[in-house]
Amino acid sequence: MHVVAAALIDADGRLLLAQRPPGKHLAGAWEFPGGKLEAGETPLAALARELDEELGVAVEQATPLIRIPWRYNHHELRLDAWRVTRWRGAPRALEGQALRWQWPSDVDPAQLAPADRPLLQALRLPVSYPITPPDVPLAQRDQWRQRLAAAIVHGERLLQLRLPLWPRAAVRDLAVDLLPLAERHGARLLLNEDIDGARALGIGVHLKAAQLAALTRRPLPWRQLIAASCHDAEALSQAVALGVDFATLSPVASTASHPGVPPVDWPAFHTLAEAAALPVYALGGMAPSMAEAARAAGAQGVAGIGGFWPDAAHRQ
Repeated sequence: MHVVAAALIDADGRLLLAQRPPGKHLAGAWEFPGGKLEAGETPLAALARELDEELGVAVEQATPLIRIPWRYNHHELRLDAWRVTRWRGAPRALEGQALRWQWPSDVDPAQLAPADRPLLQALRLPVSYPITPPDVPLAQRDQWRQRLAAAIVHGERLLQLRLPLWPRAAVRDLAVDLLPLAERHGARLLLNEDIDGARALGIGVHLKAAQLAALTRRPLPWRQLIAASCHDAEALSQAVALGVDFATLSPVASTASHPGVPPVDWPAFHTLAEAAALPVYALGGMAPSMAEAARAAGAQGVAGIGGFWPDAAHRQ
């Protein structure tokens, strides 16, 4: 079943959500407006028809957001989501559904229909995901606090603190220092591997591949981001089953940190990302300048180390 969904974003940046009415599957859950394609329809034509029927608006500008597969019981869906930023008419509840406008950052994923959670994350996540170099010594703490703060001020909205040479408590202290600035700028911080620290600080965690394979349930509330390192389709499927919010898929290109590991080229990346029901970042040999190529291959964006901290003394 091919289904379209719309992220209607108004001039203030708010998102329109609709509530599934009583008597329907997942009644009470909130979702992105949309519906099934009819025979012979293109996704964009179906989107325009559904928004006219459900909300009485005429789409004027829409761009692809994310495409994901999903399974509800025995029903398999292909969910095609679009970002709609211009339309004619004021949205009205023509099918009796409750409507509400919310800032995307304020939406609680736990209140959404499960298939709509990846759509929300794709809407909220940025194109760039810098990761701190793994060989930063603790003696450079002040220097890296300043670098991370500058990155946030200059527009980075998602950063992973991966500092294996530091005591875990020191990484947590760094996160605490950065949190007020991050919150003012709408940036999200993730600790590498440290689930307990993330839970205590109310921030995100990036799971290593071995952690992902060992877990049997989501380790943090829905309001705290969970990412996972993946290298193949099996790991991506495990990430979806666990309720992970987004993944990195690597290595897309050969890197010094993964000698002898064959890279995932863009066609293979596209196949894996299209089959994964969550946003996926390209990792391994990436730089911000490669974001357009990554997006064309179905990625949420690019993640990396060397290309994001070009003057850092380390090897990726």
